[in-house]
Amino acid sequence: MNQDYIKPDNWSIIEEGFDAEKVKSSESLFSIGNGAMGQRANFEEYYSGKTFQGSYIAGIYYPDKTKVGWWKNGYPEYFAKVLNAPNWIGIEIEINGENLDLAKCKSVSNFKRELNMKEGIYYRSFEATLANGTEIAVKVRRFLSLDLDEVGVINYEITALNSDAKIVFKPYVDAGVHNEDANWEEKFWEPISVKNLANEAFVTARTFKTHFTATTFMQNSVLLDGSNLSVTPINVQKTTEKIQFSYEIAVAKGQTTTLQKIGGYTVSMNHENTVKAAENVILKALEVGVNQLTENQKTAWAKIWEMSDITIDGDVKAQQGIRFNIFQLNQTYLGKDSRLNIGPKGFTGEKYGGSTYWDTEAYCIPFYMATKDQQVARNLLAYRYNQLDKAIENAEKLGFKNGAALYPMVTMNGEECHNEWEITFEEIHRNGAIAFAIYNYYRFTGDYSYIPEKGLEVLIGIARFWHQRATFSTNRNQYVILGVTGPNEYENNVNNNFYTNYIAKWCIDYTIEQIQKIEKEYPLDYSRILNKVKLSQSEISEMKNVADNMYFPYSEEHGVYLQQDGFLDKELITVANLDKSQRPINQKWSWDRILRSPYIKQADTLQGFYFFEDHFTKEQLEKHFDFYEPFTVHESSLSPCVHSIQAAVLGRMEQAYTFYLRTSRLDLDDYNKEVEEGLHITSMAGTWMSIVEGFGGMRVKNNQLHFEPRIPKEWEGYSFKINFRNQILKVEITQNATNFSLEGEKEILVNINGKQVTVEPNGLVTV
Repeated sequence: MNQDYIKPDNWSIIEEGFDAEKVKSSESLFSIGNGAMGQRANFEEYYSGKTFQGSYIAGIYYPDKTKVGWWKNGYPEYFAKVLNAPNWIGIEIEINGENLDLAKCKSVSNFKRELNMKEGIYYRSFEATLANGTEIAVKVRRFLSLDLDEVGVINYEITALNSDAKIVFKPYVDAGVHNEDANWEEKFWEPISVKNLANEAFVTARTFKTHFTATTFMQNSVLLDGSNLSVTPINVQKTTEKIQFSYEIAVAKGQTTTLQKIGGYTVSMNHENTVKAAENVILKALEVGVNQLTENQKTAWAKIWEMSDITIDGDVKAQQGIRFNIFQLNQTYLGKDSRLNIGPKGFTGEKYGGSTYWDTEAYCIPFYMATKDQQVARNLLAYRYNQLDKAIENAEKLGFKNGAALYPMVTMNGEECHNEWEITFEEIHRNGAIAFAIYNYYRFTGDYSYIPEKGLEVLIGIARFWHQRATFSTNRNQYVILGVTGPNEYENNVNNNFYTNYIAKWCIDYTIEQIQKIEKEYPLDYSRILNKVKLSQSEISEMKNVADNMYFPYSEEHGVYLQQDGFLDKELITVANLDKSQRPINQKWSWDRILRSPYIKQADTLQGFYFFEDHFTKEQLEKHFDFYEPFTVHESSLSPCVHSIQAAVLGRMEQAYTFYLRTSRLDLDDYNKEVEEGLHITSMAGTWMSIVEGFGGMRVKNNQLHFEPRIPKEWEGYSFKINFRNQILKVEITQNATNFSLEGEKEILVNINGKQVTVEPNGLVTV
């Protein structure tokens, strides 16, 4: 049974009632972020129950050493850990001499959390009776500012309910934190200095090895019934890694006292002197004031929603699901800093390590292209260009030469940092997604300039890798690619994974096309690039020969391309005939058993049909979908969205809708039973795709938007916006019609169900 405790709501994630068993799950679901830092929904006050403390700063990591055998030449030297950053949210609370701890209270009632996605603010409230009999009501408001992205704000209110109370607020900042996945309880932060003055405190620490410096800061104000008491701490406790203030307030029955805490991080990635920078940030925040910062937060989020919102009428759970996904994507990455990328857990957990997977290119770029300025997507492409030298170095470690580039499966800075053999060395299809993103960017934006400026060098490096990685089989008289793992990670070290072979061929063909185009249209760039990469015509001919003679496994009996050479050797029992008690298989079976089974973790052959839809007929898609989907367990977060899109293309709306709910509510309903470890951020872009590309049928063909709108029977209507070449097209689809309206300066031609329509600026077209 999936979890079902989150209340359906169009704009908020809501939990009612305190349940200690759900605390870790809720800490993930109610996480907040602003692109520069993020925070799990840990309680500010002390909590002795099970919890997963997590604060994160974008771009800061720890290279945890990996030790392996001699036979693993080229194996990553480290596994990059996403670091738990110093704790800035902490506020211990003492009431009439007793610590507030929800795990130890006599009773907790009216407990409620709300993540208001419209505002970008997290609220929590409850009433509690402490062991000493004191009754209190608590209201907490917390957000990470989009305007001042080094600042977080906490507004912590306590009302004395049944008696007068002596309340002591003990806010602190603490660099003595552990990672959940740390070995031997080791710490990754070295304390450097602590400093305090009046109501401000600063703890500066540096990461071991990577030497990132972060100053964690706080500024506190205490209010009584809304009036600032202008008090200073009665006590200051300091260690080498922590500072804690104490504020004591006498509160009459019915009165409310509030601690307003401004906190956050200044880091050496952005500042030479992080302490000085923190002082300046506090000044700025106080200048604006907590109330105005709160209003600014609402305004900033309104602006994001104006462009990226998807509305769904008549289905609250579906609406909540898509908004949750869009909200988390925007909390994780806003495109302001080209050094950053989109980690699979964002700011919600540590799992997977590293910050960049092929998910960015395969799933996230379409979302950012369509909902932001195209510069954001360009930054994501430039991120890989800036790491091309490292990708070449990575390939060299494995024995490749002459500028062949293998992009890492997982990286922080361009170096491979994923320490599972079958993924690091075998899951080489990631190279293909990076090339596909360059093609996809041009297809959508029409901005070709990126390819002669930067993209072609990346494409050549990738094409060289495929050329060298392929082996000529004298047996088949064709080129084969051996010893790989495709997107289906439940098959390792297989030969001729269809998707890998297909994208390898496509990459080489596309690269050669671009070389020829740039030679004709951008001769200066052509000369510069070919001189730089030392590419000869004979090497191009050899590459072409590999692409033209690539082998693809095929079954005449089934009329389908085979996922890999040995797929039909397996015992082909469908998922429908697998006992439910065995699911998820990745938590119930040994790895050996999984590898021998026919079960597919996520779209693999079908991933190829998704990327290269126009290379295949609808009949071919149907045949492959009917063959592979019954063996797919969808135990990757990236799986349901591709299947939802393809089911919609095939007109199977019931199935498409089921897959959509699964992808949109993957974390909210905890389908994979692992939400307490963090959210599946990168797959959330797939949710957006399943509506826009699946139900909306949006494609770009010949520089024009095409739509084949469909609508689930459960919905009355839905709408979305597309920023297509600096023109904003709004699409509204109901059961009976499709409406187009345009924000822009010139008309746009749109193709709907094969028919051309012209949409005028500020006009409405109904089809």
